[in-house]
Amino acid sequence: MGPLQNTKIIEIAGIGPGPFCAMLLADMGAEVLRIDRPGASVERARTDILNRGRRSIAIDLKTDAGRNTCLALIRQADGLLEGFRPGVMERLGLGPQHCHAVNERLVFGRMTGWGQHGPLASTAGHDIDYIALSGALHAIGEPGRGPVVPLNLVGDFGGGAMLLAFGMVCGLLEASRSGQGQVIDAAMTDGAALLMAMMYGWHAQGQWSDARGSNLLDGGAHFYGTYRCADDRWLAIGAIEPQFYAQFRALAGIADDPAFDVQHDRQVWPAQRQRLAAVIRRRSRDEWCAVFDGSDACVAPVLDMNEAPQHPHNRARQTFMEIHGTVQPAPAPRFSRTPGAVASPPPLPGEHTRGALRDWGFDDSDIEQLLSDGVVQQAVT
Repeated sequence: MGPLQNTKIIEIAGIGPGPFCAMLLADMGAEVLRIDRPGASVERARTDILNRGRRSIAIDLKTDAGRNTCLALIRQADGLLEGFRPGVMERLGLGPQHCHAVNERLVFGRMTGWGQHGPLASTAGHDIDYIALSGALHAIGEPGRGPVVPLNLVGDFGGGAMLLAFGMVCGLLEASRSGQGQVIDAAMTDGAALLMAMMYGWHAQGQWSDARGSNLLDGGAHFYGTYRCADDRWLAIGAIEPQFYAQFRALAGIADDPAFDVQHDRQVWPAQRQRLAAVIRRRSRDEWCAVFDGSDACVAPVLDMNEAPQHPHNRARQTFMEIHGTVQPAPAPRFSRTPGAVASPPPLPGEHTRGALRDWGFDDSDIEQLLSDGVVQQAVT
């Protein structure tokens, strides 16, 4: 099941980008064993989509027995994921040097905001802080207004978790050849900056301005942005190429309006945007969708989270799925021969302690002793 089948990953439980990275690997068939702390909250655990597809055991890593139990698991793993501040894993006796002492081929993935070194490495932060430092946050927003927060997609998930997942797969591939593991230092500041590569290129060419809402892809162009419809719902327009722009004009009823004849004169973009806004405001969103349906005008409805799973294209591709009553995005990307899948719903913390330890080579008597000593914990389901 999935291209990463037979790959064993230890995930030290965290929040946000760490679990998302682990979810990506699990969706692609990796056996990801999540190590939660004893007593972790089980509230809403079943709907915590980021934790899907893997088993959970609860270990007290602050005890010698807990650390040794974790190292026994690490000895059998191909990779490890952790998202603590720099130095925390080392203080637990589970840093790279400790792990590589028992498993030299281990790929040790570290997810932080600022990275493992640098002036800010030991300080707290969140997605918004990391993307602020990368130049990404400054670039997003409307003219004359403040930067717009793009949820936590750019730092936590795009620049963080996805870059760590990429790094892990690269590290696993290299380790399969060399037999040697290494440390993956995935910093959200680095990743968010990397996502801005094209914009930095345009900036160097004089094609990107620091003024928000004045550029090709930031809503400055009248043919690339969102517009309010008559029913107060929104339409997304991305008619960049001249042939698509021409088709958009024809279907929107503005082919004969000379105000739109010049497409790429930035000086007239504000006036064109205002004029186009008045045109789009004449019809409802779904009426416009009917007009543009099947065309190359590059127009799409702006759907909310209730609407998106019901859209015919998403339904045809099964972009969303439902597991135990929870609607969620399906694994991506698609593989022709070894497709990914969701192996199981999100676990309760410590739900699989007994079974997972047994499957990873612990004797029943040892497991019961660890449970009795409070080193590990089995969740009551």
